[in-house]
Amino acid sequence: MKTIGLIGGMSWESTATYYQIINELVRERLGGLHSAKICLCSLDFAEIAAQQRQGDWDAMAALLGDAAAHLEAAGAHCVLICTNTMHKLADAVQARVSIPLLHIADAAAQRARAQGLTRVGLLGTRFTMEDGFYADRLRNGHGLDVIIPDEPDRALIHRVIYDELCQGKRHDESKADYIRIVGRLVDRGAQGVVLGCTEIGLLLDQNDVAVPLLDTTILHAAAAVDFAFNT
Repeated sequence: MKTIGLIGGMSWESTATYYQIINELVRERLGGLHSAKICLCSLDFAEIAAQQRQGDWDAMAALLGDAAAHLEAAGAHCVLICTNTMHKLADAVQARVSIPLLHIADAAAQRARAQGLTRVGLLGTRFTMEDGFYADRLRNGHGLDVIIPDEPDRALIHRVIYDELCQGKRHDESKADYIRIVGRLVDRGAQGVVLGCTEIGLLLDQNDVAVPLLDTTILHAAAAVDFAFNT
């Protein structure tokens, strides 16, 4: 079993889910007292969020690159950025290390294709929905058609992520709003929806909607375990 490197803390709410899922999947495979070999570098999300607001992606690239380098030096065999938004910097982070970066969008796309989906909706932060880096990877790398919510819905999704989910808050009205947004994406032809923010799965799950939900936290964590055992 290889060692999994996690860049977490963005937010720690979903990083805790990564840790739990990875260890549960390892225990399923090996049983008994087995747990995953993990190196975690957890960053201060307040610092990251401030840099996001300022548009200082170079500073964030340096910060995440340093984290990846520390993980490699600590013995990690792969690195995961435990947030969808910060995959905007995936190439810059990969350039800092010789170990592979397991891209979260690839994990989502592979599940979508396995389920026979060709057109998916995308929920996430404004950066993930609007900046193109994520949808373009789904389209160009995996042949998926991607639909994003309209502007008012994007604003609501982003606000709930930062003001509620990243702060450990779960509100029924926000869940209802998200369900309505998924419904609007389905009305526009989405066959499934990518939960392109690692916190959304804390609010919404498959029991809430009729179409497949691709929870990137679960899929990314599973990809890490597959890597740890299969390479």
